[in-house]
Amino acid sequence: MTKRLIGTVCAAALLVASASVVAAADPVIIDLTTFPVPDVESLPTDDHGVLVRYGRDLVTQTYRHIGPEVADPAMRFAGNNLSCQSCHLAGGTTPYAMSYVGVSSVFPQYRAREDGISTVADRVNGCMERSMAGKVLPVESREMKAYLAYIDYLSKDVPKGAKIVGSGVKAVPMPDRRANPERGATIYEENCAVCHGEDGMGKRNGQVGDAAGYEFPPLWGKDSYNNGAGMFRLAMATRYVLHNMPLGTTYDAPTLSLDDAYDVMAFVNTQGRAEKAGMEKDFPNLYRKPPDMPFAPFADNFPMDQHKYGPFAPIAAELKRLEAEAKAQ
Repeated sequence: MTKRLIGTVCAAALLVASASVVAAADPVIIDLTTFPVPDVESLPTDDHGVLVRYGRDLVTQTYRHIGPEVADPAMRFAGNNLSCQSCHLAGGTTPYAMSYVGVSSVFPQYRAREDGISTVADRVNGCMERSMAGKVLPVESREMKAYLAYIDYLSKDVPKGAKIVGSGVKAVPMPDRRANPERGATIYEENCAVCHGEDGMGKRNGQVGDAAGYEFPPLWGKDSYNNGAGMFRLAMATRYVLHNMPLGTTYDAPTLSLDDAYDVMAFVNTQGRAEKAGMEKDFPNLYRKPPDMPFAPFADNFPMDQHKYGPFAPIAAELKRLEAEAKAQ
């Protein structure tokens, strides 16, 4: 074999090897819209199975186990009577409804809200303090271990580092205008009040004080999410509602238009609710603060009203420019 041919063969081998390395580095894609969710009831009734089931129950009946009306005051970690699945639908298994499936496979991960690396336990406690308007669960508590065991079980077939389609909320650009909460009030009356009540107080499963939670959760007031929750951010809430509400809506068959979802959540989030202290400490890297985060301080000079009601695209463009300018210095 000539030296030239040997060189050609070696070069070809190197190209094949390089391609294999690149292919191996590409993340596995998991599409939650077709991915089979593990069945919790298929687990044996050993210690692990019991813990996973308890985690499932904490998600679906949070109010019954750690809500503000439970008999033992030491177990009152949630500050309202919602359940985790008030937002994480069907026990956290619905695509584009902030599914838990695969969460264990993509954590720990960088989170802009803390500008640092967060664990799954950190994320659970973030929800406890915000969406549940309560206090953190001790990391070593049985309840935290149960939450993590349940999320781990739902994620067991998702490879570490996989790219997950259908997690979080489905991304769509927001309308290029200020939201209209007055119009949103009409949309609420026509589409939402039948379940959540004309007064937004939801529909209880039982009576006040019986720790039975809600059939349909309140959207404002002391028993709803506080102003630190992701659902208080208009773009986040719009995307969630567009692909999940009213009841029966799916990500691929929206009931409301984008404009309707935008305006109705602007209306919902003008209503009174619990306030979280220390919101000014969220997103310490101000360049990475979402445009729809309606609390100062800001890196940009847009008014508070625009951060709350939009339009958000000009804010996003300005933040991108400011961050690039800062990095160039």
